[in-house]
Formats: sequence, C-alpha cells, structure tokens
Amino acid sequence: MPIDPVCKMTVAEEGAVIAECDGEVYYFCSLGCRDKFLEGKVCEPRAAYELIIIGGGPAGLTAAVYSTILKTDALLLTKDLGGQAIDSAKIENYMGFDFITGPELIDKFKHQLFHSHYIDHLVCEVEKIEAAAGGFHVVTSELKTYFAPALLVATGMTRKKLQLPGEERFLRRGIFYGNIQDISYVQGKDVAVIGGGNTALQLVENLHPVVRNIYLISHSELSGDPAIIERVVPCRNVHRYENFTVVAFAGDHRLSGITIRKMAGRETVELAVQGAFIAIGLRPNAALVASLVQLNARGEIMIQPDCSTSRPGIFAAGDVTNSFGKRIIIASGEGAKAAMAARQYLLDLRKKPCL
Repeated sequence: MPIDPVCKMTVAEEGAVIAECDGEVYYFCSLGCRDKFLEGKVCEPRAAYELIIIGGGPAGLTAAVYSTILKTDALLLTKDLGGQAIDSAKIENYMGFDFITGPELIDKFKHQLFHSHYIDHLVCEVEKIEAAAGGFHVVTSELKTYFAPALLVATGMTRKKLQLPGEERFLRRGIFYGNIQDISYVQGKDVAVIGGGNTALQLVENLHPVVRNIYLISHSELSGDPAIIERVVPCRNVHRYENFTVVAFAGDHRLSGITIRKMAGRETVELAVQGAFIAIGLRPNAALVASLVQLNARGEIMIQPDCSTSRPGIFAAGDVTNSFGKRIIIASGEGAKAAMAARQYLLDLRKKPCL
C-alpha cells in the first residue's frame, strides 16, 4: 500500500485523498496532509510545538482531537493508530454504541481526527525524551528532534508474554496474542486460551463457533466482567482449567500441544492443541519517561486528577497511568481531560512575568 509522504502513514488506495504532481500520483490520509504537500511545505512536522502527544490509542487520539478544538499547537507522534483497541473484537456500551468492534471505533476516531479536527502527525517510534530549557526534546526513530514546553504521554500498554521456551519459535505457528484476525488459522481445531480476564473471554466468545474444543487456562478464578463470564461458561466446547499455569509448549515446526500444571502442585496435564492464544495481561509502556516522572510499583505513571504528573509540563492519560479502570471509554475521557489540563498549563506559562 502507498505511504502518505507527509505523515508516513500507510494508506489504502481506495478511499484515500489523492493528488497528482509532476505526473506522479500521491496518496494521503487526509485533506490536511494533502494541502501541506501541495503548498510546498517541507513534508515533515515543524521542529517546535506547544504540545507533543505521544501515542495513538483511544487516549492519544482523543487528546489530539481536543487539542485541535482548544486551538493548542500540537503534534501527534505514534508508531501506530489504534493501540490495543484495534484488537478488540467486541466493545460493548461505549457511549453511542451498544456494540462496536475495535477497528470500527478506531476508524471513526481517525476520521474525526484527520478530516474534522486535523492535527500535525507523524507515524514513527519515539526513542528518547529529554528535559530541556523551557520544555522537552523528543527524539524519534528517524533521528528527528522535536521540542515542546508540554508533553502528553498516552503510550498505553503492551501484551505480556509467558517467557517460556518455544513461545517465540511458535509465534504465528500456533501461538497468538489475541488478534481477532488470527482466528482463521485455527478453524476446526483444538485451541487453548490462556488468561481469565475480559480479553481472554472475548477470544473464547469469538472462537467457540469456529473451533472444535477450547481449553481455557487461568491462574485463578475467571476475573472478567460477570456478563461475559455468563455467556462463555455454558458453551459446550469450552473446558475450564482454573488455578493452572502453562509450563511448556510442544511441537516440531508448528505448535502441537501444551503442558499445564496445577498451581502450587505437581499435577500436570498434557493438552493436544494446534493453537494457543495468550491473553495474560498488559504492562505499561512508561520506559520513555521513567527517569522523568514518578511511577508506581506496577510501572504505571502516577497522575493527579487533572492528569498531571510529578514533572511540571508532563501529562499522561490512558492505560499507561495509574487511573482506575483499563477501559477504552475511560482512556478516551482521560485523553480529553489531559488535553484540557495541558492547555491550561500552557496558558499559565504565558502569564508568568519575564525575568
């Protein structure tokens, strides 16, 4: 697929904004990117902004929309768009929707951001953040440095791994981490789902109509929302192994089985499966600011009610923080709040007398 020459985002030809220049066709994610290109501006963001938002999940995208509404001169830096939400097969009761999938919701976020409330953005990895006089320097994977007096960190979380031998070797050869598009690989087969929270239970919901048997393995009793537990437990092809842990993967070129052990015991069970979906939780992506702000024992960024951190000028929102409830709707609300707080911080900076 073509790449937007301004923001470096991959775009589908169908539905893309198109422009022809010197006989060559260019594809853009939005009218804003196209206009920048045709105006002859450098196909990169400027070097300095009022606010830099890092992260493109629900918190970061909502923060970006609110920054444009509040007329904050902001730049969005993200390695992808959607975050963990893109893997959600079923989002229930997000305001305005009884039911919507993660990809559908993120598409709506992106359309609102790029077409209704355009913001300068760049698809890249942020590699380093440094304190600087009057603000912060942000260095990307392209070795470009951007400056802003305020940062909004919305880097979300990353899926945890079991760290067992064979886990990497069988990746996408029987071992998966919860992406709904991976379900087609195991149709008609026996599979294991490892984890007892909402993500694991949503996988079971989507798998049970298309696979033969599902072995649901969790360290403790199921911890997901009661409503989804009630839907999953009666399924005839779901076999629960609560208070068990996975100790080994088996197979030659592809996964052919797993070994599980009773917690605090020696009893083991061999399960012949051709697929294993690992959904054991997430870890916060806070390493970029670990030396700048206070983290809690779980590695989450500690925030105040206004999403400010222990470092003036750095705000944080979404799953990377210690805010209660790891839900898409909560992350979105926190993103809006953080954008408003950052705007107020920038206004207060302007009020300070020159020394």
